[in-house]
Amino acid sequence: MRAVIQRVNFSKVTVNEQTVGDINKGFMVLIGIGENDTEKDIKWVADKILNLRVFEDSNGKMNLSLLDVKGELLLIPQFTLYGDCRKGRRPSFSNSASQQKGREYYEKIIEYIENNYNIKIKRGKFQTHMKVDLQNDGPVTLLLDSEKNF
Repeated sequence: MRAVIQRVNFSKVTVNEQTVGDINKGFMVLIGIGENDTEKDIKWVADKILNLRVFEDSNGKMNLSLLDVKGELLLIPQFTLYGDCRKGRRPSFSNSASQQKGREYYEKIIEYIENNYNIKIKRGKFQTHMKVDLQNDGPVTLLLDSEKNF
């Protein structure tokens, strides 16, 4: 499972000119599901995202998590995180999960967060063309991979 995490002052996602999710201070996360992901990856990625200490404490050090600052989470599905651009000019998405598995795991990660954390979570819309607006704070952008490839 892969994630691109951006610390934001605000973010929103729209589908067909309708806002389907919006947050204030927190994380906008693009989440990609891989063909080899298991339910273990769901817990690892969710726990890691929510506990990353990238918000400033009173001394200006990145020492507080999303949970500590009572931030919000916008979780957007993005299968292109598994795009392989090493050969040719067209990305290969053969390592992405099937649409069925991708949707199932996307819903499961949201369910896991809702059941285990007291946090405001908004979502994108699976298998839809979305437009994402955000103001990156810092900027702070981090990459996660449950297989620890980076």
